[in-house]
Amino acid sequence: MRIPGPEARADGGAGAVTAAGGLHTYQLWLHREYGPVVRFQLPGAGTAVSIADPVLLEATAHIDKRPERLFAFLEPLCEAGNLQVLPADEHTPWRRLLLSVLAGRPSHERHFGEFTALATELADRLARQADSGPVALQKELTALSLRMICAYALGGDVDLADPDEVITAFEVVLTEYLAGEPGARAEESLARLRATVDRVIAAHRSAGRTDRSDLIGALVEAGERPARIRDTVMMTMLAAHHTTGVAISWTLHLLGRHPEAAGRVAAELDRVLGDRAVPDHADLRRLTYLDMVVKESMRLFPPGPYGAREATDDLVVGGYEIPAGTTVFYPFWAVHMNPDYWPQPEEFRPERFTPQEVAARPRSAYIPFGVGPRSCEGAGLAMIEAELTLAVLLKRFRFHPAPGHEVTPIERFVLWAADDIRMNVTPRTT
Repeated sequence: MRIPGPEARADGGAGAVTAAGGLHTYQLWLHREYGPVVRFQLPGAGTAVSIADPVLLEATAHIDKRPERLFAFLEPLCEAGNLQVLPADEHTPWRRLLLSVLAGRPSHERHFGEFTALATELADRLARQADSGPVALQKELTALSLRMICAYALGGDVDLADPDEVITAFEVVLTEYLAGEPGARAEESLARLRATVDRVIAAHRSAGRTDRSDLIGALVEAGERPARIRDTVMMTMLAAHHTTGVAISWTLHLLGRHPEAAGRVAAELDRVLGDRAVPDHADLRRLTYLDMVVKESMRLFPPGPYGAREATDDLVVGGYEIPAGTTVFYPFWAVHMNPDYWPQPEEFRPERFTPQEVAARPRSAYIPFGVGPRSCEGAGLAMIEAELTLAVLLKRFRFHPAPGHEVTPIERFVLWAADDIRMNVTPRTT
């Protein structure tokens, strides 16, 4: 049975993607038009098969291979092989090691104080600027997330001569390398970042540190070679700061448009924290409504709106045959907007994430961090950072949409906003 989809175009599908406003919106149109399994032209990968039904998607969740061509743009950031396309036998132990650190409570607790201090620093700056007009939240929050992941990945107890220099260098690398236009400034910045990470690695080795809650320490103890350690730290910084920063800003955007939900978050923070301005690590588990709000935000605006795998064997999905070697496209946003599993999917309803509602849905109906053996190793850490930052900000402030400012999602490595998310920030009086 032939998989439905649009007719092939001579331009490889690029024109259709552009006409739809980007691949993030093209996926939504494809599945509205053709159903849960769609064949389409994916620029850079030839013909791909997209699956937006979570039950059918489970049949592909075991795949542990990414299409190399689609991730080739990350090769300049890696010297020991592109970490995003490692073969399964090499990827599995590397992933297991990362999960032992990134998903572990000892690691989260160790860095929680640093994260709290950085979030409080941002809150203090917002308080000083309260009368200065709308704040560009995505700019502020991605900068905060980058500072957090720098502290995490490079080790907060290691003396960095100039942390802001590291952050600036990383922004240059992201902007120029990922745009495919690296110049001398980008090459110099990349060299500076690698030298910084090498210095931190050397400090760990000389100190004989073997703390498994520390990313570099765990990699050193596992015997990873310096180039692979450096690449891992760089890729962690890349993946973590953009996704977490935009997730926080989309959450504030939604709360600004739903004041009743914002009021419930504020009431929960007051009940759990009392007079304290910031939570401790244990408090996050008690902020159940905030957790639902963040998850509903990432359903509506998944930071990474799609992913891709390469079928390693012939598959049958929903009665359709998918040959080995086919690019399997994971349209996370379309999965999250599937009305069969999310009634009135465009509405903001945090109550979708009560334990009862979650138990009634297929596991893969909600996949903001991906699915299967290539899903995001830092999902737990990202949720800690996001909920901590939101708790610090929402305990002190209310966020209101800037009048006349239109927020339009666009595709820029993550689900960004075309002209940022500009909001007025006012101190809470109650």
